[in-house]
Amino acid sequence: MTTDTLGAHMEAELTSQPDTWRQAAALAETAPLPQPGQRVVILGCGTSWFMGQSYATLREQAGQGVTDVFAASEAPLDRDYDLAILLSRSGTTTEVIAAAEQLKGRVPLLGIVADPDTPLPRLVDDLVVLDFADEASVVQTRFATTALTLLRAGLGLDVTPSITDAEAALAAPIDDRLVQADQITFLGSGWAVGLAHEAALKNREASQSWTESYPSMEYRHGPIAVAAPGRATWVLGAAPEGLADDVAATGASYVEHADVDPLAELVTAQRIALERARARDLDPDHPRALTRSVILG
Repeated sequence: MTTDTLGAHMEAELTSQPDTWRQAAALAETAPLPQPGQRVVILGCGTSWFMGQSYATLREQAGQGVTDVFAASEAPLDRDYDLAILLSRSGTTTEVIAAAEQLKGRVPLLGIVADPDTPLPRLVDDLVVLDFADEASVVQTRFATTALTLLRAGLGLDVTPSITDAEAALAAPIDDRLVQADQITFLGSGWAVGLAHEAALKNREASQSWTESYPSMEYRHGPIAVAAPGRATWVLGAAPEGLADDVAATGASYVEHADVDPLAELVTAQRIALERARARDLDPDHPRALTRSVILG
């Protein structure tokens, strides 16, 4: 396998995101998504958990109701909710299935999956299938962002600028500083905190990189100590005042595109993850110690 073919599935999938986001926005018009005023919890694992974090913040900021989010394995399932959203690309994730089984019959369940012929759809009351965003790569890109776009559009938010920014992000040149960096810390504020966590995860999964992620205002409460020449601090969305100067003083590279939609900036982080993998002769379609779905015995 040549360097250019490493991660071929990941590359095809991440570059398709503007198209899948458009499909998700259209689907949101008829999908059985949360209604204003409902108390909602969203459960997922890994990438799905981080997308849930972003959605929960957006929904509460929009004034549409209490929205909690938990890793499925850690969820306090005895709380009262009007709706539980179970987000799983595979529809087979052990912890999500277990949560659905415990909640079934007590809380209405909405599943969002890529494959309808899996266990989770048989447990839920309503289902949204994003089969057009399913993936062959183990490292997840478009399903997660498409699900979040669906949920954003379901809040009545205009996702067109996000799609435009994603197209620009895919056409932009790669920043070689980020491909070669020894370490990257991702930061975000508000709904971009979940995206920062996902950007860090993507680079760990795809390229076995040392990455960290924090809310932007927390960075100077200790984590900035790892910043140094040859490393990078990357802010998704707008940064707090003075942060750029503080990072510059460490000698680390500083990256911020405040005028770019944070979800589109995540697309750039996905591209960097792919190129970091290729630079290390790694295949993100089949990363070390990972499988497409975590199914526990």
